[in-house]
Amino acid sequence: MKRTRIRATMVAAALAAALPVALGTQAPQSLAVTPSPDTSTSAAESPSAPTSPSTSPSASASPSTSPSTSPSASPSTSTSPSPSRPRTAPGVAVPFGPDCSALPRRGEGSLRAMARERLAIAASHNPDLSTLVGAARRAGLVRTLNNAQSLTLFAPTNEAFAKIPKPQRERLLHDRAQLEKVLKYHVVNRRITPRQLPHGTFRTLEGAPLTTSGSGTHFKVNGTAKIVCGNIGTANATVYLIDTVLMPK
Repeated sequence: MKRTRIRATMVAAALAAALPVALGTQAPQSLAVTPSPDTSTSAAESPSAPTSPSTSPSASASPSTSPSTSPSASPSTSTSPSPSRPRTAPGVAVPFGPDCSALPRRGEGSLRAMARERLAIAASHNPDLSTLVGAARRAGLVRTLNNAQSLTLFAPTNEAFAKIPKPQRERLLHDRAQLEKVLKYHVVNRRITPRQLPHGTFRTLEGAPLTTSGSGTHFKVNGTAKIVCGNIGTANATVYLIDTVLMPK
């Protein structure tokens, strides 16, 4: 029994002596280990944090693409009204000839205005037809020109009347019967289109026929009078300006 007690005390003493040594060696190891994993994980997380904002710019790129598509859509819508580009309005004829450029582009005497007016009224708004309009009034043909349903007028310009020697022109303008006959010879009781001009023969209100010839935009009436501006539309007629006064046989 004494031996066992002695041994137990000896073992206890040995353990007591060895315990401080063991505690001294383990304590520094635990301190070194605990901070190292904490710092290593925080360092690993800190670089990963910047990567998350790097993805947020990618999200900002998505709105940048949305505005880029919206401008592309805007031009497509802006081109839709383009069919409203400048066209000949309904009822407005397409004229041809070198003197058509002298017609007013807007207001009285323009193609758009003449298309809404009766023949004599439309002619009165064209400065190049002032002599013809005055002659029609003297001959009493204004109502005929305005009230007819469908006419074609081969209208002599002021220069055409100026080609007639003055004494002969004065006699014509003051002889109502002769003036009426001459003016009626310039009128056909239906509309004549440019397609009918190359080889045309048409009976006039005077009773005698007249002829048209030519091609493209170059036409003549009775082989002598040139059409200087043709296919001018009015509310009830088609007008061809000519550079010579036609004389019936």
